[in-house]
Amino acid sequence: IIGLGGLGHIAVKLAAAMGAHVTVLALSESQRDDAIRLGAKEFIVSNDQEKLKEVEGTLNFIMDTVPAPHNVSVLLGLLAFQGVFCMIGISSKPFEIAPLDFILKRLTIYGALIGGMKETQEMLEFCGQHQITCDIEMIEATPSMIKLAYERMLKGDVTYRFVLDMKNAFK
Repeated sequence: IIGLGGLGHIAVKLAAAMGAHVTVLALSESQRDDAIRLGAKEFIVSNDQEKLKEVEGTLNFIMDTVPAPHNVSVLLGLLAFQGVFCMIGISSKPFEIAPLDFILKRLTIYGALIGGMKETQEMLEFCGQHQITCDIEMIEATPSMIKLAYERMLKGDVTYRFVLDMKNAFK
C-alpha cells in the first residue's frame, strides 16, 4: 500500500483482513507504528533507497493511494514479474512512465474509482464481519471549526479522515 492517509489506512485494514502480507510505503518514519497497528507486516519510508533496493522486484501487487504527484516508475520497479499496479489516489498532475518500466515485466496497470452497488454491499458486509472502520477525527460543524479543519487539511495535518458532526449544526 502506497500512502497511509484516508484511503491508505483503510486499504491496509482491508488487505490485512483478506490475509495479505501488507507492506506500507509512506513518507515518514513517524507513520510506522500506525501502519503496524492497522495490519501491515512491513513498513518502508519512501526515501529509504537502501530498503527500496532490497524490495525491488519482489511485490506482487501495489495499491497506490497517494493523491499528489510522485514517481510511479520507482513503484513499478518494486513489482515482480507479472505484478499488478492499481492506482486509486487521484493526482492533479499526469505522471510519466517509460514503456519498458512495465513491458519487460509484463505488468498490469489499472485505476479504480468505486464499485457498483453489489461491490459496495459486499465490501460493507466484509467490513462488518471483520470490524473494519475508518479512523476519523470528529469536527464540530461550526464555521470556525470547518475553516480550521480545511486549513489543517491543506497543510497535511489530518490523521486519516475528518468527519463533520452535524448533530448541532442546525440549532
